[in-house]
Amino acid sequence: MLRPRAGGGATRLLIYSHDSFGLGHLRRCRSIAQNLVQTFPDLEVLILSGLPIIASYDFDERVRYKLVPGIIKLSNGDYKALDAADIREAIEARSRLILETAQEFQPDLFLIDKEPLGIRGEVTETLMYLKERGVPVVLGVRDVMDDPVAFAAEWERKLAVPALEDYFTEIWVYGLERIYRPLQGLPLPPAVEQRIVYTSYLWRQEEITATADPLPIDPPFLLVTPGGGGDGEGLVDWVLSAYERAPDLMRALIVCGPFMHAESRQQIEARAARLPHVEVLTFDPDMQRLMIAATAVVAMGGYNTFCEILSFDRPSLIVPRTRPRLEQFIRAREAERQGLLQMLAHDEDHPDPQQMIDALKALPQQPRPSRW
Repeated sequence: MLRPRAGGGATRLLIYSHDSFGLGHLRRCRSIAQNLVQTFPDLEVLILSGLPIIASYDFDERVRYKLVPGIIKLSNGDYKALDAADIREAIEARSRLILETAQEFQPDLFLIDKEPLGIRGEVTETLMYLKERGVPVVLGVRDVMDDPVAFAAEWERKLAVPALEDYFTEIWVYGLERIYRPLQGLPLPPAVEQRIVYTSYLWRQEEITATADPLPIDPPFLLVTPGGGGDGEGLVDWVLSAYERAPDLMRALIVCGPFMHAESRQQIEARAARLPHVEVLTFDPDMQRLMIAATAVVAMGGYNTFCEILSFDRPSLIVPRTRPRLEQFIRAREAERQGLLQMLAHDEDHPDPQQMIDALKALPQQPRPSRW
């Protein structure tokens, strides 16, 4: 769908990053942009994001970003504006900026991440504008969205299916149909079904950075990552409880994530300081180099981490969350059935340290995903 621009000049791709919680959406959109400009030498990409932490990442010179007012999704499903008193005010400002950016940038293709109409319909005016001008629009969704019943109810409430019919040229599913079909259960018209394209998982390559700092820990080590960290305290607490009881475990590097609550992170750092085989970082924008160096990975199983586990062929132990969505649990369950990883269910009320100790001891000898 990326064709030479009429009249010459670089082809332009505009990406809307749905990024109201964690780093997953931003990291996925960045990966897509970085890979596409390497494939298409005449492509320019502009990413719309509400996460200021985007400035921490390196980008190709043909990939730029523009910030819109930030909002976050709360645990109860509501949204909160970061810099405005009223969420409606923030949505209106975001909507204006998205439309103005499309008018100025004049994209040849518009890629929307996850939400067909954007958060609370904020992309609708831009979709109407681009439709009038014949600009193709693509919806990109991860391999798993949620439990099919809950997901169908959510998209019915958001009028997502009519939007797919009215505005979208294709729907890119970043996964494999034989592993999971994320849009199953939706009342999709046949015309929309025909627009679904399975891209496979987004492959990651090692990014060589000349100024990269030395690794914070020498191999061999286990990498423990709860992604952005906004809901990762339970995983890290369980891992620490194992190391507190079994000091003979392989050394571990815990990367808490930038969105972990400060109080939780401080408690984790205090506990780790008493453990000679555990190091803690708050954030590293180049998680790929840590995963490449690690012997194995312990994670919650978000989409980006799963792609990196497959790309860098690392044995992994996945402890998925089950609230507010079943996305991570479904992904881990299906991947375990395929022999790609091991899943460990987390009893939040009574986590068993011995269960984690046994899993961590077995992890370095676990088969790599490439054995699949």
